[in-house]
Amino acid sequence: MRQYKRVDYEAALDQTITIREVLPADHLARFVAQVLGLLDLSAFYARYGSVGGAAYAPEVLLGLLLYGYMTGVFSSRKIEQGTRESLPFRYLSGGMHPDHDTLAHFRRTFLGEIAEVFAQVLLLAHALGALTLREVSVDGSKVHADAAKSHAVSYGRLLELEQVLRAEVAELLQWGEQADQGALPAEVDLAMEIALREERLRNLERAKEVLEARAQERYAAELAAHEAQMRAREEQADETGRKPGGPAPQPPTASGPRPQDQYNFTDPDSRIMKNSTDQGFDQHYNVQVAVDHASRLIVGHTLSNHPSDCGEALPTVAAIPNELGAPEVAVFDAGYWSPNTVAELEQQGITPYIATGRDRHHQSWEARFAQAAEPPPTEASAFVKMAYTLRTTIGKQLYALRKSTVEPVIGIVKEVLGFRQFSLRGLTLAAGEWGRVCLAYNLKRLHTLVQL
Repeated sequence: MRQYKRVDYEAALDQTITIREVLPADHLARFVAQVLGLLDLSAFYARYGSVGGAAYAPEVLLGLLLYGYMTGVFSSRKIEQGTRESLPFRYLSGGMHPDHDTLAHFRRTFLGEIAEVFAQVLLLAHALGALTLREVSVDGSKVHADAAKSHAVSYGRLLELEQVLRAEVAELLQWGEQADQGALPAEVDLAMEIALREERLRNLERAKEVLEARAQERYAAELAAHEAQMRAREEQADETGRKPGGPAPQPPTASGPRPQDQYNFTDPDSRIMKNSTDQGFDQHYNVQVAVDHASRLIVGHTLSNHPSDCGEALPTVAAIPNELGAPEVAVFDAGYWSPNTVAELEQQGITPYIATGRDRHHQSWEARFAQAAEPPPTEASAFVKMAYTLRTTIGKQLYALRKSTVEPVIGIVKEVLGFRQFSLRGLTLAAGEWGRVCLAYNLKRLHTLVQL
């Protein structure tokens, strides 16, 4: 008869093991502890008061948070649970169990200090020979904010609600005048009903002010874009000697907020943006990363609420820590094209490679193997010069590296780490959380690099 290996579950509860048996020397949790031991965390300690009860050391809480983000555990409650049920978390906590409130407070309080840790980890990678920072690629993605569309209101609907609420307040005040005559139902708390509607009116007024300010910002951006279009047409006319075809673009008008402009009451800083995975729209933030070609480490990161990537190139490159220096080359897709971006990067000593448009799929063999065009004249526009640069052999090679550098990094953050929604609200806190995600990715990537 066939024999089976069975478990005595009562006896299994009395098993004795050591964490050293379970976590090998190259385990990710042990690597996190080793790296934390090499970092300068004095900025964290400086924020603690000199009196009070025994506090958890910063490296304990930071290690738990980073390991959580590295393994797709973003909830402070689940991290607290992990210190009891997961051996890697138990190892990093030393058998202690910081509660979720402590973890949540720590990650909200030490945003600036965690940003310094990001730079220190990159310097450590450089010291280990894993990072040289010569060529970088920049790309972005939309990440869902901690806000639902159901908690948003359009400007058109806002005006309608405002009228309805003002009418209700007026009606309630009329009821109040008749209260002495017994016309007011006994169960109605008149003061509370009026206060509730007045509070909603104040909220709507704040939303109106924000949407009006955004409309002014949009008008300024549209005006700048129109001026850039007109300059481009003038450059084209000077270059070809002919007037550009088609009607000249019309200047924008300062029309104020549009009826469809949205304000979200849960996270007002977030914006409605197109989803990256489908044709729908939702509340998002626009996250950006600059990735080193050789190491695939994130060397710079930013977050904004701008739906377009056009203005994100310079801030993301500027986010690279000064201690690392500047890259020699920066590569971008067509969404980042701007003559100003080219000029600014060249002034910083960085050679930009920015696509000027999308390449056609399934090109004919004649187009693929056509001889390279002659270099453009010195007086040619920035657009013409960049288009030529991208058609050179080195331009093609560098741009092709985007597919194996920055694009996979964003895929790993979303699919492997599982980061698809922010837990914190507001630009400042969301940017801090994005920095923590990038730091967690870098630690995981550096763990792989030092094993090679």
